[in-house]
Amino acid sequence: MPGITHWQHPDFFAYFPGNTSYPAILGDLAASGLGVQGMSWVTSPACTEVETLMLDWMQELLGLPDRFRSTSEHGGGVIQGSASEATLASILAARWRATGGAINADGDTSHLVAYSTSQAHSSIEKGLRIAGIGTDRMRIVPHDDAFAMRADELQRMVAADRAAGFTPFWVCATLGTTSSLAFDPVRAIGEVARAHDMWLHVDGAMSGIATLVPEYRWMLDGFEHADSYCTNPHKWMGVNFDCDLFWTGDRAALLGALSILPEYLRSKAAQQGAAIDYRDWQIPLGRRFRSLKLWFTIRAGGVADAQAMFRRHVAITQRLADLVRADPRFEIVAPNPLNLLCVRLVEGDAATDSLIERANASGAALFTRTVLDGRVACRISVGGRTTDERHVVAGWELLQSLATG
Repeated sequence: MPGITHWQHPDFFAYFPGNTSYPAILGDLAASGLGVQGMSWVTSPACTEVETLMLDWMQELLGLPDRFRSTSEHGGGVIQGSASEATLASILAARWRATGGAINADGDTSHLVAYSTSQAHSSIEKGLRIAGIGTDRMRIVPHDDAFAMRADELQRMVAADRAAGFTPFWVCATLGTTSSLAFDPVRAIGEVARAHDMWLHVDGAMSGIATLVPEYRWMLDGFEHADSYCTNPHKWMGVNFDCDLFWTGDRAALLGALSILPEYLRSKAAQQGAAIDYRDWQIPLGRRFRSLKLWFTIRAGGVADAQAMFRRHVAITQRLADLVRADPRFEIVAPNPLNLLCVRLVEGDAATDSLIERANASGAALFTRTVLDGRVACRISVGGRTTDERHVVAGWELLQSLATG
């Protein structure tokens, strides 16, 4: 198929998983056939009701705090198109809360400051640009040897900004960064955020979905401090793109930032608080029946299937790490608690770059290049629905055969 990068191929080890599944495909097909517009409850009641139910189901299945449920006093969830949209929504909600809603009138963002590490997703910079904060007030917090944010440095930087007359308003903790799958210490970051009345957004785009498996819920430590959270079933779980799950514990701030109500969209149900109009929870107005593919997947045994797949991929990655350690030509350059391994040739950057280029040019497998603290590395992402141990071993043997030394 000319021009196609085969994300569903079992030898695809690049970027992150982008899995599909037959139940999700059927759910997507049904949604396309129905062709409903789910921008408000009255435009398609079932579209809204199923989405609310799915976000509550997933809150329970992932082990998230109860204050993210739709039945809680201040929280709730919505399906966004991507984690980038979720990040922007969290920034806008935090901006609204930090200014007491004044931002909607005067537009003054000159005193607001946001924080993340250099390992966090590029959508943060884009979101801050769109929100009018700008990159000059985006603080890059130093990370430790495991590429995780240093909470003590965050505290120092926040204090310095306050002393300079700025308002620290938003910080992002990442559960599984794109480059190295690093995990920021949510509890320690959350304690700093609470002390300074900052919005804590937790980005678990790829890895967060793994808390469907109880033994991986160590990453949820400190979640009581989170103001918002997102994770993507459309990556590792296998619910077709686009399906980002976004929860907040402060829906008033989200609605304050995003709600616009022209006469032609008013409804008695929404005005009385009896229904949710999800157009007020996102950037665009229109929205598809995205929850249907999630419902199909869960009802078809998708949670048990996903749990087995996650466990399999993590076990394979750990076995791959053992193989890498046994070859003195290679080194592992980041922790590997789940399903990503970052390796490089000890010979150096040029040799590692050449290895990645030649491996990808072979057409036998696909890997992604990254740079971690100035060192080039090859990312081996083990997450394809059809990927098994034999595929990973074959990919590793390809790298070995092309390695110099």
